[in-house]
Amino acid sequence: MAEVESGNSSGEEMEVIEADGDDEGIDDRTHKTGETNVYLPGGNMDEGEELVRDESAYVMYHQAQTGAPCLSFDILRDNLGDSRTQFPYTCFIVAGTQAEKAHLNNVIVMKMSNLHKTCKEDKEEDDEDSESSDDEEEEEEKPELETTTLRHMGTVNRIRNTVINDIPLAATWSEKGSVHIWDLKQHVDALEDSALLARITKHDNTKPLFTFSGHQTEGFAVDWSPTVVGKLATGDCKKNIHIWNPTDDGSWHVDQRPYIAHTDSVEDIQWSPNENTVFASCSVDKTIRVWDCRAAPNKACMLTTTAHDSDVNVISWNRKEPFILSGGDDGLIKVWDLRQFQKGKPVAKFKHHTAPITSVEWHHADSTVFAASGADNQMTLWDLAVEKDEETTTSGGGNSSQVDVPPQLLFIHQGQMDIKELHWHQQLPGVIISTAQDGFNIFRTISV
Repeated sequence: MAEVESGNSSGEEMEVIEADGDDEGIDDRTHKTGETNVYLPGGNMDEGEELVRDESAYVMYHQAQTGAPCLSFDILRDNLGDSRTQFPYTCFIVAGTQAEKAHLNNVIVMKMSNLHKTCKEDKEEDDEDSESSDDEEEEEEKPELETTTLRHMGTVNRIRNTVINDIPLAATWSEKGSVHIWDLKQHVDALEDSALLARITKHDNTKPLFTFSGHQTEGFAVDWSPTVVGKLATGDCKKNIHIWNPTDDGSWHVDQRPYIAHTDSVEDIQWSPNENTVFASCSVDKTIRVWDCRAAPNKACMLTTTAHDSDVNVISWNRKEPFILSGGDDGLIKVWDLRQFQKGKPVAKFKHHTAPITSVEWHHADSTVFAASGADNQMTLWDLAVEKDEETTTSGGGNSSQVDVPPQLLFIHQGQMDIKELHWHQQLPGVIISTAQDGFNIFRTISV
């Protein structure tokens, strides 16, 4: 059987053998390589060919499963240091499940550890015991997944975390129409303390620190302010946005007056990275709006543009430049310059994905790099700084068909079904974690 495998530096990850979705753990599988050709989505495949991952395009690649799908997650900041490059890696994340039965849902705090490089350096076999030594080494290098859970009523539509006074907190949007705030400290600590882990696993009855039910319907939009500790914004499916302000007693005051300007469901919210009172939102009404919460809720919308021809699903605010990234049901990714926002014309527009965009995120350190995912089972990495070459097409599959590739497209990652969310790890350079119906991928490419 012929295998189709990417073979260029821009790299793309192809369909991989899936781990059993009912088992919790991290999968660290590799593939035997036969006859290979470069494949790009949209290219043709001959009968009997299959897609496999190009190991050389990845510095690291692992899979993880948690039983019930976790379609939203966030990366927890740890105390292991910034800009870590030495393997093996360790990371902590918090996720929310979408189990079929409402009472079986959880917030899951996870520790992924012993994450080794995917491609190992060639080693000389010096003696007859080299094979058994390799087997022992592979056993020692198996990745590990440890988890602890907090019971959550209803599926978790979206989850975002912050840190207040060294305590990790998470906000969850429930399908039941409430937003909850959770204290994760004991559960994070338990992943480093086996006795504590055993105790809370057996007796945990953690309740939310705070719950707001004023939305009166479910929603998805939620974001913690990066400039005001504890400040939160949440938006619902009935077009309302509420601002949460922390109080001196460790609680929150939620303004009961909704911020109203959208005419349909608010899908995503992003606070400005440098202005305490400014946030942006996107909606099913096809618009992106920029708000200043110093004004009255009915007058706070300052800027508006019709951003897509259909629902605007996700946005991301660049940390270093006045740019907002958006992704819509039309499959388009657009870059908006806030200095020209009301002209209604993006400064860049990319059409590669063939289905709705489900997640976008700027790189936290490189202001020209971003990642996106779509319902077409693709994740893409982009760099706006790349200029167009004379060669603008690349052949797809093992045939003569041509697939146009935007010059800014660095990398295509595949293998997950129905990718819902992705995040860059801010302490592990180049590492991306993504979640889909069939579990998590954690990887680092050779491109970023």
